[in-house]
Amino acid sequence: MLQIFRKSLGSKLGAGVALGFLLILGLAFAAGDIAGNKSFGGVAGGDRAATVGKGRVDTSEVERAVSRTVENLRREQPTASLKDFIAQGGFEQVLRNVIDLTAISEFGSKHGMHIGNRLIDSEIAKLPDVQGPDGKVSEQLYQAFLRQRGLTDAQLRRELGNSLMARQLLTNADFGVNVPAAVVQRYAAVLTERRTGEIGLLPSAAFAAKTLPGDSELATWYAANQQTFKRPERRVIRYATFTDAVLKTVPAPTEAEITAAYNANKAKYEASESRRVSQLILPTEAAAKAAMAEAAGKSLEAVAAAKGLSVATLAPLTNAALAIQTSQAAANAAFAAPKGKVVGPIKAPLGWVLLRVDTIEGKAGKTLDQARAELLPDLMAQKRRAALTDFSARIEEEFDNGSTLTDIAKELGLTLTETAPLLKSGQVFGQEGKTAPAELARVISTGFSMESEGQPQLAEVVPGKQFIVFDVAQIMPSAAPPLAEVKQQVIAEYQLAKGAVAARTAALKIEQMVKQGTDVRAALASLRLPLPPVDQVNLAREQVQQMGQQTPPPVALLFSLAKGRVKLLGAPRNRGWFVVKVADVIPGKVAPNDPRLPQFQQTMARVTAQEYSAQLRNAMRTDVGVKRNDAAINALKTRLAGGN
Repeated sequence: MLQIFRKSLGSKLGAGVALGFLLILGLAFAAGDIAGNKSFGGVAGGDRAATVGKGRVDTSEVERAVSRTVENLRREQPTASLKDFIAQGGFEQVLRNVIDLTAISEFGSKHGMHIGNRLIDSEIAKLPDVQGPDGKVSEQLYQAFLRQRGLTDAQLRRELGNSLMARQLLTNADFGVNVPAAVVQRYAAVLTERRTGEIGLLPSAAFAAKTLPGDSELATWYAANQQTFKRPERRVIRYATFTDAVLKTVPAPTEAEITAAYNANKAKYEASESRRVSQLILPTEAAAKAAMAEAAGKSLEAVAAAKGLSVATLAPLTNAALAIQTSQAAANAAFAAPKGKVVGPIKAPLGWVLLRVDTIEGKAGKTLDQARAELLPDLMAQKRRAALTDFSARIEEEFDNGSTLTDIAKELGLTLTETAPLLKSGQVFGQEGKTAPAELARVISTGFSMESEGQPQLAEVVPGKQFIVFDVAQIMPSAAPPLAEVKQQVIAEYQLAKGAVAARTAALKIEQMVKQGTDVRAALASLRLPLPPVDQVNLAREQVQQMGQQTPPPVALLFSLAKGRVKLLGAPRNRGWFVVKVADVIPGKVAPNDPRLPQFQQTMARVTAQEYSAQLRNAMRTDVGVKRNDAAINALKTRLAGGN
């Protein structure tokens, strides 16, 4: 599952932290990456995860970043779960990213760099969810934006400031990285090598005892191995959805509001004039005057051609835009001349210019009454959004004041629905392939972060259109079931565990035989047991790399051993033991003109750039000082993974 995540971190800006990911930490919620809720911090929300320079990283900040990253992963892999993400090292990676982001900010501040409030304001102004019909930040929408994401203004500004500091300090860390061709060619030869070998399997089932264990023996073993049979936490979510139709009436925009919107966009409705002009630039005033004299009887193009020059035609421009292209004096002259008139010479930044007015285009202005039909839809949309924001705030206030989900459902005329027991991933427990209803996708993680049953929440399913009120009706903690419920499964696992011990003993014997020159097939045949046939492997390293996360562990081991080596590898869950032997390593042959070398060159440059960026970030961390609070970090990780 982490393949996409790791790809995103494999960009030019760092092995552990790509700039794009750094910006995601501060900006992703702007695109709706987080289901709106207020409970990211959880029990340990205020705990200090790390001290970084004079600053700190709170566990709530780490939790928000983890949630954001998993939500991004789910866009590519809908079945991605937080538990799997943590199990595969994602939590530690995100934690390092958050600490790095703070360390970069602390380093910049320490050495005189500053991210001003105006720059942060400009980033906030870019968020579409906070913009009113006039394109400016609406304080009402901004506060709703913060509430929906469980953030304060200070938290938002801190994350944006850290991200902007990272943008400034890391962007050029790997600028101009180049790798010598000889190194690239050698690297390519390693990537294109081929290996042959043998992989034999000694399955535990082939060595398992035939007699069944006694009840006492089985109970003792189960008590010591309950973790294997532990069921994940399950929760039943009770919910009801409704649309914006819940707003029976929305007040129409007043005349004052229409007038204010018109005045805010006055430049859009004012009359304007633009002109298309052609210009000829001469190096000196004397040359320009001579050309102007010639233009009295010739076209401007003919005058230019005679001097080996060319005339540039500019797109229709306003006076102000033309002044930027030439000079204010030239723009004024062009807008004072009639169509077809050549004016000049006029001093410009690049010399002396002659201008000819080719076309004159005018746009009539609009009065308030003429613009009314254009303004009303945006104002109505704004009023509706404001009404929805007020409605949401009222529902949340009722929840805060003790109203239950049943109370609100009755008030709104809604029918409550209960799900089957769900896993944190959204899958229905015990029903392979079945998931929670689609409308719950954005709130399941919130439901699993609630500390107890009966804590109602309001969230958006489709922003501004569809809403959901929900709570957790039942929490079934993660625990191993009674032995009687899973006795047959326990017996099977017990037999395999005992068989795995015998399989390892036999595998050690096979390993010694192969080291002494016995063929793997012959060594396994000497056991006189019904074993799977030996796999004959003949693969190029490129083929293995294409497998990515799906590479079988024995194959990965075969590509890590030297020629002639043999090694054992335990199969997961006591399923047996692999015997892996490397027969031959055939180096790749890459010619200097191999068409793949440019791609290898890019890969090497990226890896080198990642190292440069990683070393820069390591130096920043060392400079400001980082002290982790392992107790708080481990508590957060355990809670997110579904532990107690």
